[in-house]
Amino acid sequence: MTTQAQHLDPPIDFERAQSFMSRVMNDMSGAVMGLVCAVGDRLGLFQALASGGACTSEQLAHQAGVTERYTREWLHALASAGYVEYDAERATYRLPPEHALVIAHEQSPMFLGGGFQQLIGLGRPLDMLCEAFRHGGGVPQDAYGEDLLNGMERMSATWFENMLVQHWLPTMSAVVERLEQGASVADVGCGSGRAIVQLANSYPRSRFVGFDRFAPAVARATARAEALGLLGRVRFEVRSAEDGLPDRYDLITAFDSLHDMVDPLGTLRAIHRALDPHGTCLVMEMNCAERLEDNFGSNGVILYGTSVLYNTPVTLAHGTEALGTMALPERRIRELCTEAGFASIRRLPVMNPFNILYEVLPE
Repeated sequence: MTTQAQHLDPPIDFERAQSFMSRVMNDMSGAVMGLVCAVGDRLGLFQALASGGACTSEQLAHQAGVTERYTREWLHALASAGYVEYDAERATYRLPPEHALVIAHEQSPMFLGGGFQQLIGLGRPLDMLCEAFRHGGGVPQDAYGEDLLNGMERMSATWFENMLVQHWLPTMSAVVERLEQGASVADVGCGSGRAIVQLANSYPRSRFVGFDRFAPAVARATARAEALGLLGRVRFEVRSAEDGLPDRYDLITAFDSLHDMVDPLGTLRAIHRALDPHGTCLVMEMNCAERLEDNFGSNGVILYGTSVLYNTPVTLAHGTEALGTMALPERRIRELCTEAGFASIRRLPVMNPFNILYEVLPE
């Protein structure tokens, strides 16, 4: 008796199939673990684990204010994945301090916990995304909900609160000096305003404005600035940068936003027109290679996957061609900046596995 596999052409390499099956199982494990961690992130379970030593499921449930039965099952999943250490003799669970830096401590420069919340938002409009795959068009940004906004904001806060003022700006001494003296600053694609708030807190003599086409993000940014007493020097406005920027600015920033613009070249031209002749544009874009095969690996999976689920459909919702998250490697950034009229593009000497920063000068 022959099997179906024996009639296939070419013949099946079952060792290869088994190896790929293991890979898919690992990926499915990671996807499920991301959702399990999203529950812990939302309920404060990671913070409760990090606040003490080893604990039982009863102790953790009491501290976090949740039910023990759910907590026990949640801890079983985390122990299976190696996120927590399990002491079988005492039936206790412990979050190692090194793990806490990544998933529990919000202010840590290594914190990735916002990504769990972002996952929930990315999956929210899945039915709409599948319809767009079938028939074309895009998915409106407001279909993703608060979890995506919050998750993205928390992820970017890791950079802005730990890297922007402390490490990135010191590579441009003239910019720092101008900010200290009092500069006019615009942030294009400002999102929820984390970068501007950080800059405003650090440079009290400067004035700041953030532009974003997504009104809910602008509202969140305004509320944050108001809560911190910054509205006298900080404001946010709903505006598509491609339509032009008002006023003149000493510094214009575009943090991880150019690839999402409906017209990236038009945006850079608008920035060039609005920039003081002696000013600076600071662009942050993905640290990606030109060839697909050179982007293979976990970073590529996360960034291309995010592009499929969010960046590409949101841009296509505006009826234009979407670049995608990984479409602006260094060579393309240099070409666009030169075409927009900029005279100098310098890659800044900063260490970041996900991004590259460029100092772009008009003359």
